[in-house]
Amino acid sequence: MQLQDKVAVVTGGANGIGAALCRRFAAEGARGVVVADRDAAGAKQVADEIGGLAVAGDVGREADVRRLVDAAVEKFGPIDLFCSNAGIATGGSVDAPDSEWQKIWDVNVMAHIYAARAVLPSMVERSAGYLLQTASAAGLLTSIGSAPYAVTKHAAVALAEWLAITYGPLGIKVSCLCPQGVLTNMLMRPDAGPATEALRPEAITTEQVADAVIAGLASEKFLILPHPIVAKYMSHKASDYDRWLNGMRRLQLEIQTASGGTLM
Repeated sequence: MQLQDKVAVVTGGANGIGAALCRRFAAEGARGVVVADRDAAGAKQVADEIGGLAVAGDVGREADVRRLVDAAVEKFGPIDLFCSNAGIATGGSVDAPDSEWQKIWDVNVMAHIYAARAVLPSMVERSAGYLLQTASAAGLLTSIGSAPYAVTKHAAVALAEWLAITYGPLGIKVSCLCPQGVLTNMLMRPDAGPATEALRPEAITTEQVADAVIAGLASEKFLILPHPIVAKYMSHKASDYDRWLNGMRRLQLEIQTASGGTLM
């Protein structure tokens, strides 16, 4: 896929990876870029900068996603590329409160489902369309110290796989973006925790992620991996699951010891 003259919607577009994608899509010649975010002011700032449309809303609510799609179509016409990029993180184990599990499930998983429900009928009718779903390397590997994040990102990858298999024969393309450490507010916040802090030395910029996305869309690759090392980790995991688990246990212990506390 080339972005020239295309219409793209990006959720979580007010900052971080989402904002970088919006700017890059506009630079690539997109006819219309819709910047969606709960942060109305931030979305407007990015949209004004690139000549796009800002739509405020909560992607964890299906009504808001439907309203977003309607606004995009009304302004620019049929959506060519829908980027389900919004995501949140939380720490904790299986003992995290149900409210935290539900909140992260709604944003990291259900939002992707709501988007697919909203845009697929039109895309199937046109036999054309692209879904880009931001998951995480945590969805392919795991997230030390955060059961909710690991579980929801695994679910996001599983959904993207299913959509690619089911709708590929109907002309719909699907890619799953799985970065590792990226220099965003999520990674750099003071309370990120030792496991997240361990990703900072190898973290890349949001612009580098956008570069990887443009290349991945052009080649229509399912897995877009801005950190190539993730593919090697996946290979190790698949070739000897128990060895990989033992290695991750050692890594968890190393991070815990270095931080002088618990990860949970």
